[in-house]
Amino acid sequence: MFSLAGKTALVTGAGSGIGAAIAQVMAAAGAHVFATDRDPDTARATAARIAETGGRAEAMTLDVADEAACAAAADAVAGAAGGLDVLVNNAGVGHVGTLVTTTGADLDRLFQVNVRGVFNVSKVFLPGMLARRRGSIVNMASVAGTVGIRDRLAYATTKFAVVGLTKCMALDHAAGGVRVNCICPGRVETPFVASRLKEYPDPERAYREMCATQSLGRMGTPEEIAAAALYLASDEASFVTGSALMIDGGWVG
Repeated sequence: MFSLAGKTALVTGAGSGIGAAIAQVMAAAGAHVFATDRDPDTARATAARIAETGGRAEAMTLDVADEAACAAAADAVAGAAGGLDVLVNNAGVGHVGTLVTTTGADLDRLFQVNVRGVFNVSKVFLPGMLARRRGSIVNMASVAGTVGIRDRLAYATTKFAVVGLTKCMALDHAAGGVRVNCICPGRVETPFVASRLKEYPDPERAYREMCATQSLGRMGTPEEIAAAALYLASDEASFVTGSALMIDGGWVG
Protein backbone atom coordinates (compact mmCIF):
# COMPACT_ATOMS: atom_id res chain seq x y z
CA MET A 1 0.00 0.00 0.00
CA PHE A 2 1.14 3.56 -0.67
CA SER A 3 2.18 5.32 2.52
CA LEU A 4 1.11 8.66 3.94
CA ALA A 5 2.85 8.08 7.26
CA GLY A 6 3.63 11.32 9.04
CA LYS A 7 1.44 13.38 6.70
CA THR A 8 -1.68 15.42 7.30
CA ALA A 9 -4.60 15.23 4.87
CA LEU A 10 -7.89 17.08 4.56
CA VAL A 11 -10.80 15.66 2.60
CA THR A 12 -13.88 17.73 1.76
CA GLY A 13 -17.24 16.03 1.38
CA ALA A 14 -15.93 13.22 3.57
CA GLY A 15 -19.27 12.40 5.14
CA SER A 16 -20.24 9.67 2.70
CA GLY A 17 -19.52 7.97 -0.60
CA ILE A 18 -16.23 8.67 -2.33
CA GLY A 19 -15.12 11.26 0.23
CA ALA A 20 -15.63 8.89 3.15
CA ALA A 21 -13.72 6.14 1.33
CA ILE A 22 -10.83 8.52 0.60
CA ALA A 23 -10.66 9.68 4.21
CA GLN A 24 -10.60 6.09 5.44
CA VAL A 25 -7.96 4.82 3.01
CA MET A 26 -5.70 7.79 3.72
CA ALA A 27 -6.00 7.23 7.46
CA ALA A 28 -5.22 3.55 6.94
CA ALA A 29 -2.10 4.64 5.04
CA GLY A 30 -0.90 6.56 8.07
CA ALA A 31 -2.23 10.08 7.52
CA HIS A 32 -3.72 12.31 10.20
CA VAL A 33 -7.02 13.03 8.45
CA PHE A 34 -9.36 15.97 8.78
CA ALA A 35 -12.72 14.66 7.57
CA THR A 36 -14.82 17.66 6.58
CA ASP A 37 -18.40 17.91 5.44
CA ARG A 38 -21.18 20.47 5.42
CA ASP A 39 -23.16 17.99 7.54
CA PRO A 40 -21.40 17.74 10.92
CA ASP A 41 -23.05 14.42 11.79
CA THR A 42 -21.69 12.63 8.72
CA ALA A 43 -18.22 14.13 9.22
CA ARG A 44 -18.21 12.83 12.79
CA ALA A 45 -19.40 9.41 11.61
CA THR A 46 -16.49 9.12 9.18
CA ALA A 47 -14.00 10.21 11.82
CA ALA A 48 -15.47 7.68 14.25
CA ARG A 49 -15.12 4.84 11.73
CA ILE A 50 -11.48 5.77 11.22
CA ALA A 51 -10.85 5.84 14.97
CA GLU A 52 -12.48 2.42 15.37
CA THR A 53 -9.87 0.93 13.03
CA GLY A 54 -6.95 2.57 14.78
CA GLY A 55 -6.57 5.58 12.51
CA ARG A 56 -6.28 9.23 13.45
CA ALA A 57 -9.01 11.57 12.29
CA GLU A 58 -10.78 14.74 13.29
CA ALA A 59 -14.21 15.81 12.12
CA MET A 60 -14.74 19.33 10.88
CA THR A 61 -17.84 21.10 9.61
CA LEU A 62 -17.07 22.90 6.36
CA ASP A 63 -19.15 24.48 3.62
CA VAL A 64 -16.65 24.85 0.79
CA ALA A 65 -18.72 27.63 -0.79
CA ASP A 66 -18.15 29.80 2.30
CA GLU A 67 -14.82 31.65 1.98
CA ALA A 68 -14.69 32.65 5.64
CA ALA A 69 -15.34 29.07 6.75
CA CYS A 70 -12.50 27.84 4.50
CA ALA A 71 -10.11 30.38 6.03
CA ALA A 72 -11.15 29.28 9.52
CA ALA A 73 -10.57 25.64 8.56
CA ALA A 74 -7.04 26.46 7.40
CA ASP A 75 -6.32 28.21 10.70
CA ALA A 76 -7.69 25.24 12.65
CA VAL A 77 -5.56 22.73 10.74
CA ALA A 78 -2.46 24.89 11.16
CA GLY A 79 -3.10 25.08 14.90
CA ALA A 80 -3.76 21.37 15.31
CA ALA A 81 -1.27 19.85 12.89
CA GLY A 82 1.10 22.63 11.82
CA GLY A 83 0.13 22.47 8.17
CA LEU A 84 -1.32 20.33 5.42
CA ASP A 85 0.45 17.85 3.14
CA VAL A 86 -2.52 16.50 1.18
CA LEU A 87 -5.71 18.27 0.13
CA VAL A 88 -8.55 16.37 -1.50
CA ASN A 89 -11.22 18.64 -3.00
CA ASN A 90 -14.02 16.09 -3.20
CA ALA A 91 -17.14 18.02 -2.17
CA GLY A 92 -19.59 18.50 -5.02
CA VAL A 93 -23.23 18.62 -6.05
CA GLY A 94 -25.08 17.47 -9.15
CA HIS A 95 -27.96 18.60 -11.31
CA VAL A 96 -30.00 17.02 -14.08
CA GLY A 97 -31.03 19.26 -16.94
CA THR A 98 -30.40 20.69 -20.40
CA LEU A 99 -29.88 24.37 -21.21
CA VAL A 100 -33.66 24.71 -21.56
CA THR A 101 -34.45 23.16 -18.18
CA THR A 102 -31.50 24.53 -16.19
CA THR A 103 -32.00 27.89 -14.50
CA GLY A 104 -29.38 30.49 -13.83
CA ALA A 105 -29.78 29.75 -10.12
CA ASP A 106 -29.08 26.05 -10.79
CA LEU A 107 -25.87 26.91 -12.62
CA ASP A 108 -24.79 29.37 -9.94
CA ARG A 109 -25.36 26.78 -7.19
CA LEU A 110 -23.19 24.20 -8.92
CA PHE A 111 -20.45 26.73 -9.64
CA GLN A 112 -20.43 27.86 -6.01
CA VAL A 113 -19.76 24.33 -4.76
CA ASN A 114 -18.02 22.48 -7.59
CA VAL A 115 -15.77 25.28 -8.85
CA ARG A 116 -15.59 28.02 -6.22
CA GLY A 117 -15.38 25.30 -3.59
CA VAL A 118 -12.18 23.93 -5.14
CA PHE A 119 -10.90 27.50 -5.54
CA ASN A 120 -11.79 28.55 -1.98
CA VAL A 121 -10.25 25.57 -0.21
CA SER A 122 -7.14 25.46 -2.38
CA LYS A 123 -6.68 29.21 -1.94
CA VAL A 124 -6.32 28.93 1.85
CA PHE A 125 -4.17 25.78 1.99
CA LEU A 126 -1.85 26.24 -1.00
CA PRO A 127 0.27 29.05 0.53
CA GLY A 128 1.31 26.79 3.40
CA MET A 129 2.28 24.04 0.99
CA LEU A 130 4.32 26.47 -1.05
CA ALA A 131 6.03 27.77 2.07
CA ARG A 132 7.14 24.21 2.90
CA ARG A 133 7.77 23.43 -0.79
CA ARG A 134 5.76 20.25 -0.67
CA GLY A 135 2.17 19.16 -1.05
CA SER A 136 -0.32 17.26 -3.16
CA ILE A 137 -3.77 18.48 -4.18
CA VAL A 138 -6.27 16.01 -5.63
CA ASN A 139 -9.43 17.47 -7.17
CA MET A 140 -12.51 15.40 -7.91
CA ALA A 141 -13.60 16.05 -11.49
CA SER A 142 -15.66 13.57 -13.54
CA VAL A 143 -15.86 11.80 -16.84
CA ALA A 144 -18.33 14.64 -17.46
CA GLY A 145 -15.35 16.99 -17.30
CA THR A 146 -13.86 15.40 -20.41
CA VAL A 147 -16.84 14.58 -22.64
CA GLY A 148 -20.37 15.90 -23.01
CA ILE A 149 -23.14 14.11 -21.10
CA ARG A 150 -26.83 14.36 -21.96
CA ASP A 151 -29.00 16.17 -19.41
CA ARG A 152 -26.01 17.24 -17.31
CA LEU A 153 -25.25 20.68 -18.74
CA ALA A 154 -24.50 22.50 -15.47
CA TYR A 155 -22.69 19.58 -13.87
CA ALA A 156 -20.49 18.91 -16.91
CA THR A 157 -19.70 22.59 -17.29
CA THR A 158 -18.43 22.78 -13.72
CA LYS A 159 -16.41 19.58 -14.02
CA PHE A 160 -14.73 20.83 -17.21
CA ALA A 161 -13.81 23.86 -15.11
CA VAL A 162 -12.32 21.63 -12.40
CA VAL A 163 -10.11 19.92 -14.98
CA GLY A 164 -9.00 23.34 -16.21
CA LEU A 165 -8.31 24.57 -12.68
CA THR A 166 -6.25 21.45 -12.02
CA LYS A 167 -4.06 21.86 -15.08
CA CYS A 168 -3.46 25.57 -14.50
CA MET A 169 -2.64 25.09 -10.81
CA ALA A 170 -0.26 22.26 -11.69
CA LEU A 171 1.64 24.44 -14.14
CA ASP A 172 1.71 27.46 -11.85
CA HIS A 173 3.00 25.65 -8.77
CA ALA A 174 5.15 22.75 -9.97
CA ALA A 175 8.31 24.73 -9.31
CA GLY A 176 7.04 25.39 -5.80
CA GLY A 177 6.95 21.70 -4.96
CA VAL A 178 3.18 21.25 -5.09
CA ARG A 179 1.59 18.66 -7.36
CA VAL A 180 -2.03 19.07 -8.51
CA ASN A 181 -4.04 16.32 -10.19
CA CYS A 182 -7.67 15.39 -10.63
CA ILE A 183 -9.66 12.18 -10.87
CA CYS A 184 -12.39 11.72 -13.47
CA PRO A 185 -14.69 8.92 -12.30
CA GLY A 186 -17.41 7.33 -14.35
CA ARG A 187 -20.57 6.32 -12.53
CA VAL A 188 -19.86 5.16 -8.99
CA GLU A 189 -22.22 3.42 -6.59
CA THR A 190 -22.63 6.01 -3.87
CA PRO A 191 -25.53 7.04 -1.60
CA PHE A 192 -26.13 9.97 -3.97
CA VAL A 193 -26.56 7.64 -6.96
CA ALA A 194 -28.79 5.34 -4.91
CA SER A 195 -31.05 8.26 -4.04
CA ARG A 196 -31.18 9.37 -7.67
CA LEU A 197 -32.20 5.88 -8.78
CA LYS A 198 -35.28 6.05 -6.56
CA GLU A 199 -36.52 8.99 -8.61
CA TYR A 200 -36.80 6.92 -11.80
CA PRO A 201 -40.10 5.17 -12.69
CA ASP A 202 -38.18 1.87 -13.00
CA PRO A 203 -35.13 2.02 -10.70
CA GLU A 204 -33.89 -1.46 -11.68
CA ARG A 205 -33.91 -0.60 -15.36
CA ALA A 206 -32.20 2.73 -14.65
CA TYR A 207 -29.54 0.89 -12.65
CA ARG A 208 -28.86 -1.51 -15.53
CA GLU A 209 -28.62 1.38 -17.99
CA MET A 210 -26.17 3.23 -15.75
CA CYS A 211 -24.03 0.11 -15.47
CA ALA A 212 -24.13 -0.41 -19.24
CA THR A 213 -22.63 3.05 -19.83
CA GLN A 214 -19.27 1.64 -18.75
CA SER A 215 -17.61 -0.93 -21.01
CA LEU A 216 -16.94 -3.12 -17.97
CA GLY A 217 -20.69 -3.38 -17.48
CA ARG A 218 -20.83 -2.08 -13.91
CA MET A 219 -20.42 1.03 -11.83
CA GLY A 220 -17.28 1.72 -9.87
CA THR A 221 -16.98 1.60 -6.11
CA PRO A 222 -15.92 4.44 -3.79
CA GLU A 223 -12.97 2.31 -2.73
CA GLU A 224 -11.69 2.11 -6.31
CA ILE A 225 -11.68 5.90 -6.57
CA ALA A 226 -10.10 6.21 -3.13
CA ALA A 227 -7.22 3.96 -4.17
CA ALA A 228 -6.41 6.36 -7.01
CA ALA A 229 -6.58 9.36 -4.69
CA LEU A 230 -4.15 7.63 -2.32
CA TYR A 231 -1.71 7.01 -5.15
CA LEU A 232 -1.84 10.61 -6.36
CA ALA A 233 -1.33 11.87 -2.81
CA SER A 234 1.63 9.60 -2.13
CA ASP A 235 5.31 10.13 -2.87
CA GLU A 236 5.12 7.28 -5.39
CA ALA A 237 3.30 9.74 -7.66
CA SER A 238 6.08 12.34 -7.32
CA PHE A 239 6.41 12.64 -11.13
CA VAL A 240 2.65 13.06 -11.68
CA THR A 241 1.13 16.52 -11.91
CA GLY A 242 -1.46 18.15 -14.14
CA SER A 243 -3.07 14.79 -14.88
CA ALA A 244 -6.78 14.05 -15.24
CA LEU A 245 -6.90 10.38 -14.27
CA MET A 246 -9.80 8.56 -15.91
CA ILE A 247 -11.39 5.85 -13.76
CA ASP A 248 -14.48 5.31 -15.86
CA GLY A 249 -14.78 1.57 -16.49
CA GLY A 250 -14.18 2.17 -20.19
CA TRP A 251 -16.93 4.78 -20.59
CA VAL A 252 -14.82 6.99 -22.84
CA GLY A 253 -12.66 4.19 -24.23
